[in-house]
Amino acid sequence: MTVTRTDPALQTALRRAMANMTTGLCVVTTSSGGGRPHGTTLSGVMSLSMDPPMVLLSLSRTSSLLARLSRGGQFGVNVLAAHHDQIALRFSKDVHDRFADIAWEDAGAPRLHDVHAWVLADVASLVPAGDHTLVLGDVVEAEAAGGRPLAYWQRTFGTHQAF
Repeated sequence: MTVTRTDPALQTALRRAMANMTTGLCVVTTSSGGGRPHGTTLSGVMSLSMDPPMVLLSLSRTSSLLARLSRGGQFGVNVLAAHHDQIALRFSKDVHDRFADIAWEDAGAPRLHDVHAWVLADVASLVPAGDHTLVLGDVVEAEAAGGRPLAYWQRTFGTHQAF
């Protein structure tokens, strides 16, 4: 069977199927040459390798963050905690200054305060993949905190509850 990439019914079915997968939410950040912070909410983040330590981001080819990361440099993965639903929303919308009234520090890339986990990585390579680009990053720093993560399922926020 040959799959047509532009089949709208298949795209809709895939979107519905993938909405059934619970994912964590992150705000991925970087800084411009002038030190101005940039970031976006992203669910397409995963660890890629432990030896060497690497992470993978999946960004739309139209992403303004991808345009900045394509020049190289560092990016931060701010894994959001359960109480960060409003931060996830803010960084997912077209807001003039997403960082306004958000506590953060420059840690190689903007690091939001009180996150569930933090990873700092150097851009290693970009891999075109359909309407997205995979950003591979060499991890230079990683830190985990306690508490519950922010989860995303069926286009709603929640958290994880152990059995």
